[in-house]
Amino acid sequence: MPTQTTRPQTQYLAEQLDELKAKGTYFHLRELEDEQDAVCTFDGKRVINLASNNYLGLCNHPKLKEAAIEATRKYGVGAGAVRTIAGTMKIHMELEEKIARFKNVEACVVFQSGFTANAGTVSAILGKTDFIISDELNHASIIDGARLSRASIKVFRHKDVEHARELLESIRNEPGRKLIITDGVFSMDGDIGPLPGLCELAEEYDAIMMVDDAHASGVLGRNGRGTIDHFNMHGRVDIQVGTLSKAIGAIGGYVCGSKDLIEFLYHRARPFLFSTGHPPSVTATCIAAFDLLESEPERIERLWENTRYFKRELGRLGFNIGGQNTPAS
Repeated sequence: MPTQTTRPQTQYLAEQLDELKAKGTYFHLRELEDEQDAVCTFDGKRVINLASNNYLGLCNHPKLKEAAIEATRKYGVGAGAVRTIAGTMKIHMELEEKIARFKNVEACVVFQSGFTANAGTVSAILGKTDFIISDELNHASIIDGARLSRASIKVFRHKDVEHARELLESIRNEPGRKLIITDGVFSMDGDIGPLPGLCELAEEYDAIMMVDDAHASGVLGRNGRGTIDHFNMHGRVDIQVGTLSKAIGAIGGYVCGSKDLIEFLYHRARPFLFSTGHPPSVTATCIAAFDLLESEPERIERLWENTRYFKRELGRLGFNIGGQNTPAS
């Protein structure tokens, strides 16, 4: 019998769970019983999987599996320490350099997740005298990072560049730094952020420009380089955030930008400072995945062909598929 049971001090948690059940928002974790694939088994039932972020099918790619196995044999199963003490391996630096080249920037730092990449970056680079101009549908990690930074948060209507302009104009003469943040592709509806217009605002109001490209990297742009490449905004976005858990098929997040930005995050981003480095197997897997983006661009082409076909046929059957065309929706 379990020795840990609910005590009176935590009874409120059970009561709140009961409220979720009453509202119909309680869920249970479905168990995947085989590989993450187009057809797989959840809770004993064989299903077509339309719910994952495994956009390119790399979660179970043979080359990625082999890279993980080889790295484990060579380096072991873990980094053994935080990156700033004794946990930075040569393979970690290889991955960061590869991503930087892929994204056409000076440098890159890899985080333990996309969530910590966003939250750790925003909270590190801003303080209570600064301002954040954020799309109302930005990812939860951006919202949490903004709150942790203690900066003043100004939220503009979804994809409304003119509203963002009004907010910037209202603080034009205020001291403090200004950061504009948008998702590249929004995770809920799959629509693409108005990056060109927001970049113009950043330049006009001397603001920092940041894009969370989690659902665009590996999907949009040349070989999946993301929304910055899609809109040809190279050199106009100061901070690019991405994940290694969606199109890349593994786990982790990263931030790309100038050498100064990355060096600063090495020293000030708390998730980086106080978390153990990635296992070598995961790091090698990600390196192999970026190699595949370069060598097999047809994967991205097939993704878009499948996306267009699926949405078109759903429309013919009378389903409301919304107005977005990216694979995220």
